[in-house]
Amino acid sequence: MDNCLARRSMQHVWHPCTQMKRHEAAPPIAIDHASGPWLVDTEGRRYLDGISSWWVNLFGHSHPHIRAALAEQMQRLDHVMLAGFTHAPVVELSERLAELTGLGHAFYGSDGASATEIALKMSAHYWRNQGRPAKHRFVGLAGGYHGETVGALSVTDIALFRDAYGPLLRLSATVPSPDARQARPGETAADVARRAAEGLEAWLQAHHAETAALILEPLVQCAAGMAMHDAEYLRLARALCDRFEVHLVVDEIAVGFGRTGSLFAHQQAGITPDFICLSKGLTGGTLPLAAVLTTDAVYDAFYDDEVARGFLHSHSYTGNPLACRAALATLDLFERDDVLARNRVRGERLDGLLAPLHGH
Repeated sequence: MDNCLARRSMQHVWHPCTQMKRHEAAPPIAIDHASGPWLVDTEGRRYLDGISSWWVNLFGHSHPHIRAALAEQMQRLDHVMLAGFTHAPVVELSERLAELTGLGHAFYGSDGASATEIALKMSAHYWRNQGRPAKHRFVGLAGGYHGETVGALSVTDIALFRDAYGPLLRLSATVPSPDARQARPGETAADVARRAAEGLEAWLQAHHAETAALILEPLVQCAAGMAMHDAEYLRLARALCDRFEVHLVVDEIAVGFGRTGSLFAHQQAGITPDFICLSKGLTGGTLPLAAVLTTDAVYDAFYDDEVARGFLHSHSYTGNPLACRAALATLDLFERDDVLARNRVRGERLDGLLAPLHGH
């Protein structure tokens, strides 16, 4: 390991989600380059990137197709602000995401937490524009995780990340998680989902008048220990949100782009949410980018002569052309290589290999 580089990093780099004192015993690993699934440190040792660099990498590091797309884009346009301007990569990406999801309007941010912030603000502002400003609360699932900025932490139910900042937060409510591990004797995952949905129904019955949106991670609550639930919960949640006039926000930041078998996890339930939050795998793990996709109805509520009714939210690098081009190249790979079908074959093989463990 390049101890000199590690020491310099410990001196000047405040590493994320880290108790820095622990690096005294285990210094950060100094990575020099990467290719495919391998990270290579400054002394030539290889490490299998089993966590996909925080669940962002899809097709391996330095993928030639994504790399070539970025090189070409760099020769044309590196960045332009998206307020008052537009460019081909952001238009093409928005069109393709609309085709893939059925949600026709994309608003861009920089990372997963910013996507959460955008969706929450957009939902509450929608209700304000509709003359219902009392609908400004949010509800999430027990054990839910949606990012670590102040707004995102307010809908996150992981004490380790949240509690130190409690005085800053406007905490949302939580309802029971449909975590299949909570199955009682004789219950299936679908039974757990239905039981959890009863808790959601009771909460919405009492609080729908002041609730803007339900936010959840579809199928897998990652930070809660990969807590999985049946798609039935998503169907029931969609029906309850419709019944009580509450938006459904699906956080596909970690589980999107093939992680659960379908391109997006919520698609396994056959539902259409009001908002989809995307990031992580959106660019194949190359550049930071987030997108929030929403419906015509939400978009139309902001389309007005009055400036204050517009969605006045921005990031300096919103819709960066390089990041959008990387995202387009990532979508190319899904289509060109029939990734989802290949993953199904691999999943079936893995199921077979694990079959002897099912009784343990």
